Parts: sequence; C-alpha cells; structure tokens
Amino acid sequence: MKESLRKVFSPILTPFESGDDSYAYRPSHRKILIVVGTLFLVLATGALAATLVAQLYGGLIPVAVFLAVGLVCEVVGLLGSDKAVARMWKSK
Repeated sequence: MKESLRKVFSPILTPFESGDDSYAYRPSHRKILIVVGTLFLVLATGALAATLVAQLYGGLIPVAVFLAVGLVCEVVGLLGSDKAVARMWKSK
C-alpha cells in the first residue's frame, strides 16, 4: 500500500529525495513535520469555514496555500524517505 501511494505522490517526493548530498536525519524531525502538516490542514479548514460564513471568496487563496503546505508536509512526513524529511528541514 505504501509503495503504491509513493508512486502516486512521486511528483512531490522526487525533488526532496533526489541528489547525492549528505544529510542529518533525526526521528523527531519526522514527528514534528507531521504535526506541522496537521496544523496547516486545521488552519486551512478554519480559514475555509470563515471564508464560507463571511462569503468573502478572496479567502480561498490562503485556504489553497495552507492546504498545499499541509499536504506536502503530510506526504513527506508519512511517505518520504529519511533523506526527504532531512531536506525539508534543510539538514546537512
């Protein structure tokens, strides 16, 4: 299942997993990345609710940004290799 999901999300994972440079990975980096991704998804949900209640559809731009950042964090945190997580943190 994980491998099929990695194939689906390969356009997101490939830039973070490419290259031969060294990296410093800690397991806490993955946990924090997942938590930050969850927070961005919650923020996107709250912004969407506020946008719909206020009927100010310009608020969909922040919703899209928060949703995109949250999804990238979750995909890399849950499916990415150790190198991908380290590159998200810019750890060398």
